[in-house]
Amino acid sequence: MTTRPNDATSLYGRTSVVLGVLALIATVFIGFAGVAFPLLFGSLAVTFGTTGLIKRVDRVQCTIGATAGGAAVLYLIYLLATFSG
Repeated sequence: MTTRPNDATSLYGRTSVVLGVLALIATVFIGFAGVAFPLLFGSLAVTFGTTGLIKRVDRVQCTIGATAGGAAVLYLIYLLATFSG
């Protein structure tokens, strides 16, 4: 586990939270932004959150980011499955 705040591995939690929040905000404005941005932000939030959890760095932030990103991606999949048929 790292103790220095400037270490690159300490950014996984903050990055996943920011990307997860951006994914949720972009999901709200899906009519204007399209599907690509929420899907990209959500997938990256889940990836960085999972990587941070594996490396045991900032577990609370990584969990929040991965959950927010996963919720945005699952909501997009639900919308696409419901209205594409």
